[in-house]
Amino acid sequence: MFVFTLVILFVLFILYKLMLIVPMREVHVIERLGKFRTVLQPGFHFLIPFFDRVSYRHDTREQVLDVPPQSCISKDNTQLEVDGLVYLKVMDGKLASYGIENYRKAAVNLAQTTMRSEIGKLTLSETFSERDRLNESIVREIDKASEPWGIKVLRYEIRNITPSRHVIHTLEKQMEAERRKRAEITLANAEKAAMINMSEGERQEAINISEGQKQKRINEAKGTGQEIAIIAKAKSEGMAMISQALAVNGGNDAMNMLLKEQFIAQLGKILNDSQVSVVPAEMAKLEGFFEGMEQVTQTVSGHNAMSKGAR
Repeated sequence: MFVFTLVILFVLFILYKLMLIVPMREVHVIERLGKFRTVLQPGFHFLIPFFDRVSYRHDTREQVLDVPPQSCISKDNTQLEVDGLVYLKVMDGKLASYGIENYRKAAVNLAQTTMRSEIGKLTLSETFSERDRLNESIVREIDKASEPWGIKVLRYEIRNITPSRHVIHTLEKQMEAERRKRAEITLANAEKAAMINMSEGERQEAINISEGQKQKRINEAKGTGQEIAIIAKAKSEGMAMISQALAVNGGNDAMNMLLKEQFIAQLGKILNDSQVSVVPAEMAKLEGFFEGMEQVTQTVSGHNAMSKGAR
């Protein structure tokens, strides 16, 4: 019975060594008598017991490796602490097994050295503003170096970029100065805009005043012109009425009488208003003056009569 049990156990052990099931997410590297034989893909496989053995198992899924923080020096001699993540995938199980001892550790170390090299080509401001270009450069360099290892570096992401405390303090002062500069520029622009608006207002005010004065002068000129026209029209109508009156019988005598009265009235006004006694030098000539005025009146009447006869 004991022997039978041993036989059963031996058979089960042989079957266990004979059959191999490779999971979907893995590939197995098989060695026969210590020499590479094949890479088994996911599925069911048979092995030769005691001759074939599984030497390496590799996960074919995408793997994420943490790149520890490290000290880097930028192009402008600024010290930075940088860490990141590297994403890779096993493409060839044989090369991943025999091409390098530990591809995970090698990928992390290569990412660190490549990151130091790439950051040394950039200034501090560029490391923050050009992360995408930096990530692409690191991926390109790591993928080129890791090709003999049978892995594919898919991408690299910088997680944190931390300057030293002294650099942070300097950056804070720089940002404060920049904010102060922007505030001063804003205030200067506001004052400039206010002065421009004030000057525009004064200019518009001067224009409005000049336009008002111009319009005032135009209106005064128009009023003066209308006044002169009305006075001239009134004088013309008055002269016409006087001419008509002179043409009537007795008109000349009335005109002579009116002129004499006006002359006497004006003379009396002059004598009353003046402080010096004014006496005409030739009082005897007054009669001749009136007779001359009468002749002028008759002449004007004769001309009016002739004009009417011609019509």
